[in-house]
Amino acid sequence: MRGCSRVRGLSLPSPTHELTFRGQKFSLKRDDLIHPVIGGNKARKLFFLFDYPKHIHTLVSFGSLHSNAMAALSFIAKERGWHFRYYAKLDQKTLAAPQGNLAYALENGMELRNIARLEQEWQIAKNLHSATLYQDGTLFVPEGARCAEAEIGIALLAKEIEEWAKDCKLEAVNIFLPSGTGTTALFLSKALAHTPHRVYTVPCVGDANYLQEQFLALSPDVSSHPTILEPPRKFRFGRLYRELYAIWHELKKNTGVTFDLLYDPVAFLTLLNTDKLSDKPLLYIHQGGLMGNPTMIARYKQKFGRI
Repeated sequence: MRGCSRVRGLSLPSPTHELTFRGQKFSLKRDDLIHPVIGGNKARKLFFLFDYPKHIHTLVSFGSLHSNAMAALSFIAKERGWHFRYYAKLDQKTLAAPQGNLAYALENGMELRNIARLEQEWQIAKNLHSATLYQDGTLFVPEGARCAEAEIGIALLAKEIEEWAKDCKLEAVNIFLPSGTGTTALFLSKALAHTPHRVYTVPCVGDANYLQEQFLALSPDVSSHPTILEPPRKFRFGRLYRELYAIWHELKKNTGVTFDLLYDPVAFLTLLNTDKLSDKPLLYIHQGGLMGNPTMIARYKQKFGRI
């Protein structure tokens, strides 16, 4: 595929496995196996960087200190010989003993700046900024790669799903995945709009209204938007809940697959508490993000002790 040779260890297409969890059969698209560092939706959304047409010497982005996108961007920047600058809310306690994604990104040479400098230095409204910016060799990528260029890699995902469904003789499939910015779900739904396959998602950052705003920032055509399902209860993003850790652990034990601890538990609780996906075979897309798990597990153990 175009650009794959520019990143070591990239493996496409990702495999699909058949699983059963709590009596429910589903297919699992193993995007977490695309790459050991930038697997999952980050490999899809950042695919455009693997063979970027313009000269770059500096890559810039912003977000959380625990972000999967931050770690992925730091890897790509190091691979390509670029400087990587990242804006975030700087927490000195976290920085004193970095773990997981943060430790990895710092090891890759990431330069950190306070998020308060972002709007001053780039003149953007960070909450809904959804476009890359290029200035004299510096490329700015929005939080979570929420940008039009992400459609390139997600279109490849859609093509893989179509080919898999055809090989399995499945006329129509319900596709389900959790959403942060909603970029993957949106562009996947757009790419599959001409097919009988339908995309469903659940908001893990904010509520359904917030997620709809994210969709509209990228695409005003609501007819191609995915269907948003509400979780069974409100979970504040990044907060620790025993039931989320419990279902994550149960998934790992019963399926042999390790999922992300921030998004996937909310998605599977939603999946188990809805009947809107029962009319067609189900395909769940693994979003990767496993490098953030050690930090989350440490937080769970600190708050709840042995779970």
